[in-house]
Amino acid sequence: MTATARRMFELLEPICLVTYLADECNEELAALGHRTYWDGYFAGRAAPLGRVPAQVVHAAFYNFAEGEAARHIPSAWEKIPPEESVAARERGSAASVRRILGDELAGSPGLVRAADLTTKAATSAPTEGRMMYAGMRTLPVPSDPVARLWHSATMLREHRADGHIAALVGARIGGTEAHVLDALAQGIHPPETFGRIHHLPKKRLAAVMDGLRERGLVDTDGRFTDLGRETKQRVEALTDELAAPPYEALSPAELDELVAELEPLTAALAASGSQ
Repeated sequence: MTATARRMFELLEPICLVTYLADECNEELAALGHRTYWDGYFAGRAAPLGRVPAQVVHAAFYNFAEGEAARHIPSAWEKIPPEESVAARERGSAASVRRILGDELAGSPGLVRAADLTTKAATSAPTEGRMMYAGMRTLPVPSDPVARLWHSATMLREHRADGHIAALVGARIGGTEAHVLDALAQGIHPPETFGRIHHLPKKRLAAVMDGLRERGLVDTDGRFTDLGRETKQRVEALTDELAAPPYEALSPAELDELVAELEPLTAALAASGSQ
């Protein structure tokens, strides 16, 4: 099931990414009154947790620098109820998927079947220790097939992310450190130029790199050591293992069918860059 979890991540990720890369979701959130992309991001993604303080959002998201959540939470909810942000996020994301796929794929029996099977998996895993996944499980599953596919894919993404955080905590890798290791795994050097962290204060980034050097995870040039590469691989392997439980709800035949139905949808979304 570990290999299945990795394959499903590859197939479902382009569906989820429209939320962050395509225009429709941001436009829907802006229409509500969210002033910036990040106001909408934090308000929409954190809303299933309820009106929790910024410290809880920071803990649940894990990989944002200290204080970043507090710039948007709870101010993003002061005039816009969380429920409205959730609905806008779903509307915009489903609209993006529908536009990119076109009428033929978006209205196909294959998409309906993919949505049904993805939903079966996404609603079958235990919620213990899965804060973001548990929050999304409290939301109603959309009846529209395209929205249902996006919603269930995003549930599975949050389930995987909760497990990834557990793997990082177990390896004593902090959120910013995780971004550095991701950058190196993608061949980005120096890793401080990675888009998710390049805006952080230079002093903060230098401290993170110094800490990774002290632990033997990166060398003096800021590149992977053998130990660093092994640590990253171990975290990814455990993430796959922890992401497997939802797919145990599907029979081998259903898994094969889901892969077959998702492949043309994923190909179309990936070709567009989920935009």
